[in-house]
Amino acid sequence: MKKINSEAHYLRRDPRFKLDEDLILPAETRVQINECLAKLRHHKTIYMDWNFSSVDPLGMGTVLNFYGPPGTGKTLAAEALAGTLGLPFISIGIAEIESKFMGETAKNIQRAFAETTETGAVLFFDEADTLLGKRLSSVTQGVDNEVNSMRSTMLIELERFEGIAVFATNFAKNYDEAFRSRISYHVKFDLPDLQARRSLWGRMLVREIPIAGEREEFIDWSAELSEGLSGREIRTCMRLALPKPLMHAGNGEARLTLDHLKDSIHQVKQAHVEIGSTASEARSSARDAAITKRMLGIDSDKQ
Repeated sequence: MKKINSEAHYLRRDPRFKLDEDLILPAETRVQINECLAKLRHHKTIYMDWNFSSVDPLGMGTVLNFYGPPGTGKTLAAEALAGTLGLPFISIGIAEIESKFMGETAKNIQRAFAETTETGAVLFFDEADTLLGKRLSSVTQGVDNEVNSMRSTMLIELERFEGIAVFATNFAKNYDEAFRSRISYHVKFDLPDLQARRSLWGRMLVREIPIAGEREEFIDWSAELSEGLSGREIRTCMRLALPKPLMHAGNGEARLTLDHLKDSIHQVKQAHVEIGSTASEARSSARDAAITKRMLGIDSDKQ
């Protein structure tokens, strides 16, 4: 892993994943991803050989928006997309571009796009609703200007960008229309359907794990019982289940049972009801100017 910019702390790495090998998605999401891939793989034919660039100059770059509930694979998909295309991957969150000094946040965004153009990497922005939100109409402080400057810079960079950028968010409705209209593909990441859950449990229930029963039966039951859970939460179920047989084995052989899996699924669903929704609602309701400023990490003493 290489540090690209010592000032902005951008990291470029070789992708660890590929779409076909490492990503399990619902069928509809997979179709949308494949359409994105087709555009990227045949970009030269469409825009250069067929001269579509003459009527779509802004289409020389590809901007993707991955949106949907937490834990549905948006970040993994962005890295796997880079891996499938054989390109480096640069992942950036608000922490990597924020600055307490006025004007520096916008400059950090410029550096990110410049480094991406130079290296040919796939550029990924997480929690993109923070970056692509609406401009502040009532500007009363220097910090308000900083937020608007950051968003204006992002818009300018996207308009002239000729590479691949991926944004990910749980709150796509918070995007400003100016950004939404400049995105090439909006890909919805849903919670896994039954077939996707079967595939996820089949991957998580690795064959070296000793089980008390038929593996396919475990997969079928777990897929049915875990409806409504994300891929991340299914992995959490396995993390909770695996210590259970070891705790109760005594002097005998530890074997995972279906009851262990049922108990872990119940634990995750219970936490989902009692804790998970509260956190999501709190973040969703925090999209006002004051919270945006705080997330940008701007120090009012430096205004």
